Amino acid sequence: MSLIVAIILGIVEGLTEFIPVSSTGHMILSAKLMGYNDQSPEMKTFEIIIQLGAILAIAIVYRERILNLFGLKKDKQLFKTQVPTRKLNLVHVILGCLPGLAVGFIFRHQIKELFSTSTVLWALVVGGVFMIFAEWFGNNKARVTAKEIDHLSYGQALLIGFYQCISILWPGFSRSGSTIAGGMLSGASYKAAADFSFLIAIPMMCAASGYELLDSYKYITGSTLGYFILGFIVSFVVAYIVVVAFLKLLQKIKLRHFAYYRFVLAAVFWIFIMR
Repeated sequence: MSLIVAIILGIVEGLTEFIPVSSTGHMILSAKLMGYNDQSPEMKTFEIIIQLGAILAIAIVYRERILNLFGLKKDKQLFKTQVPTRKLNLVHVILGCLPGLAVGFIFRHQIKELFSTSTVLWALVVGGVFMIFAEWFGNNKARVTAKEIDHLSYGQALLIGFYQCISILWPGFSRSGSTIAGGMLSGASYKAAADFSFLIAIPMMCAASGYELLDSYKYITGSTLGYFILGFIVSFVVAYIVVVAFLKLLQKIKLRHFAYYRFVLAAVFWIFIMR
């Protein structure tokens, strides 16, 4: 791996991890186009490290919300909401993560066997259709019961957690795509679903990356450490910028726009990899 490759893959991870376009698909395509074996132990370890960079970025963006969850900081705006009796708490986060963590642990060996380029390609297409349907369904304002993340019910949090399982069992479906779309189908607004998706990404990705790192840490050596640190930093910076920009542009960038992009990416997959 060269420094240029480390930077490129760090950028790809930061750009795609938290928006519904499938970071898995982009990492595979990028590695293939640059002639790298994305299944090698060193490459897998590198991917884990740059995912940790993306996790740190999202944790910083939502630092105040995280402090609120643990009662370390009072949210003055909370008492100005239209539904002051509700407040997002750790129970919501646990319910949103529990189904995915359980499925990921129980089927951890089978999931690796499901991974293939054709699986990712179909996930891009089907996931895109799913997102378009969710946006169409969610456009009915009468179905929206949670305009803000603090308005989510325990049932909605759990239901989003079950939708997240689709991305765990189907590589390339996109974790953020399944949770944001699932949130809208559950009665959450686009903004509330996106906020909750990003928030539960922190424990979910920490658990997944931490588990994989137990087997991969031995590949972090003196010869690879520099590349890993560079990829971590680049992924962190890019992911931070992307998430902040995405949250500001929610009203302009609809879920269907990401779906159309996924269809284009699937076509690129077919041209450069499958054929």
